[in-house]
Amino acid sequence: MDKFTTLEGVAAPINIVNVDTDMIIPKQYLKTLKRTGLAKGLFSELRYKDDGSENPDFVLNKPAYRNAKIIVAEDNFGCGSSREHAPWALMDYGIRCVISTQFGDIFYNNCFKNGVLPIKVSKEDLEKLFDDANRGANATLSIDLEKQEIRGPDGGVVRFDIDPHRKHCMLNGLDDIGMTNLKKEKIDSFEDKAKAARPWA
Repeated sequence: MDKFTTLEGVAAPINIVNVDTDMIIPKQYLKTLKRTGLAKGLFSELRYKDDGSENPDFVLNKPAYRNAKIIVAEDNFGCGSSREHAPWALMDYGIRCVISTQFGDIFYNNCFKNGVLPIKVSKEDLEKLFDDANRGANATLSIDLEKQEIRGPDGGVVRFDIDPHRKHCMLNGLDDIGMTNLKKEKIDSFEDKAKAARPWA
């Protein structure tokens, strides 16, 4: 998993409450187990018209937001069914951070395991960040995970809380497998002792 230390990029505003995982990545894209190639499916029902052409009204299709790295979203982002493809699709598109007041629990946990930083802020702070995000090409936010700060284009700062263990894992690029690999020597030692004690096993 890629480390997350600091991030600076354009923030795209998504003013929709209860964006569920099916909206993030529709079910027809769930056939693959690969984490790549899912960018095309991200918000596909919002990004494209029925004829396959782009919907110019959707935020990620607007020139200023095509290379967004951050999403500022309304309440309850990532609710709905469990699908790890949702953070995979965000990552594949280039979104490394989503900011909202509330997230679906499973989506929230999956983000940390896949290198996407979900940040919870107060309603008041979210409104400030929406003001920043609505500036188009000037909607640049800077996120410092170590300091737990979001800095706006005018220098305003929003602080956020995060679980210390999750913060450590994101800063060091540790997913569940990475955490296990940190204990590889102890695991190998245990297995060697087990083999010696039970050679027939």
